[in-house]
Amino acid sequence: METTKITLKTLMLSICAIAGLEIVWPQIGADRILSPFVGLGLLRLLEIMLLTGICLTVEKNVAAIGLAPVQMLAGFQKGLAWSACFAATAGILAAVLYVAGADPIVFITAPLPVAQSEQSAVFFMVGGVIGPVAEEIFFRGILYGFFRRWGIFAAVLLSTLLFVLPHLGGGAIPLTQLVGGIVFGITYEKEKSLITPITIHCLGNLVIFSLPFFILD
Repeated sequence: METTKITLKTLMLSICAIAGLEIVWPQIGADRILSPFVGLGLLRLLEIMLLTGICLTVEKNVAAIGLAPVQMLAGFQKGLAWSACFAATAGILAAVLYVAGADPIVFITAPLPVAQSEQSAVFFMVGGVIGPVAEEIFFRGILYGFFRRWGIFAAVLLSTLLFVLPHLGGGAIPLTQLVGGIVFGITYEKEKSLITPITIHCLGNLVIFSLPFFILD
């Protein structure tokens, strides 16, 4: 991966675009018209379009954020392979925790906030697909791509810390996001395609959101 892939101009425009949308969006009152998850989905789609538009304008192509069309299929296939490896590793760790007397589910499960099937479908689409795409474009495509000029370690560390910050709640460290940020950064570095961490991120979220359906009280 090139060490100067993302310029300072792209970084600053992207941060301003995301911050501006996050501030202005609640003032529009979309949540009063649409359901919260539909509104959130539209917000994330706008962020995706803005970030890719900035990249196309400043960097002249989306390959700068790992979205080169020629690499997409290979990136997706690598994402599936990496996801299978992580699933096997997670299964082994879960078994070890279970034997040790701990409940591994409490570390990863995320209860569904809605009960209606239609709302659940929107939740899965937004939280399992649209959200991860937007996050990967910003945190890995933009932030990691900029920080990479200072080395792999700095890029992984800084992009992961910034990825974890929005997920902090109740003073607890979001372990899933911490591990995920490291994994996403490493796989992006190795495979050179943003589609790889996007695939891992999407599948990981979908699995986590699906767990409540398979856990018996």
